[in-house]
Amino acid sequence: MKRNLIIATLVVFACSSVFLLSSCAKKQVVSEEKEITAPPKVVVKVEEEKPPAVEVAKEVKEEEEKVIKKAEEARVEKLKEVEIAKKKVAEEKVWEDRRGIRFEAEPVYFDFDKSFIRSEYRPVLREKAGFLKDNPNVRARIEGNCDERGTNEYNLALGERRSESAKNFLLSLGISPDRIETISYGEERPLAVGHNEDSWAQNRRDDFVIMKK
Repeated sequence: MKRNLIIATLVVFACSSVFLLSSCAKKQVVSEEKEITAPPKVVVKVEEEKPPAVEVAKEVKEEEEKVIKKAEEARVEKLKEVEIAKKKVAEEKVWEDRRGIRFEAEPVYFDFDKSFIRSEYRPVLREKAGFLKDNPNVRARIEGNCDERGTNEYNLALGERRSESAKNFLLSLGISPDRIETISYGEERPLAVGHNEDSWAQNRRDDFVIMKK
């Protein structure tokens, strides 16, 4: 009897141990499965807060205004440059016109029965040469004149020598010969009509005329 009790006790103990071991194993498997099958964490990306549409429109408008302002400033600056250039051209034209007037207004005078260039008129011819160099589209005619004394034939020849003398001086300063022509009027074109030295001195001269190409 006692032996049967011991055996029953052992059987009960064994069954309990098996049950406990089975329960622990099951818990462990379930725990492992939970760890394995646990869903990944969802990372929620928070989008940056966008500015309201009104602010965006305002920024766009400001940028457009900046571009328009820069374009207007550039246009005004360009207009100023154009005006300055026009003014400069106008001033240069006035200056050249004055030089042209002076070119024609300043005769070269000669001594009686002479055709050489007097020293006081050499600067005048140098200035004329400078004008011709600065205006390559201009040609000049030199007109030789004499006072009333002497025959017409002699005065025509003397007037030609005087015009050629001035031409040669200009050629020596680098003016091309095809830009200068000469003519003699002898005594036919007096500036002064008196019959004295003051009048005769004004008539012994070379006149200069501008001719466009």
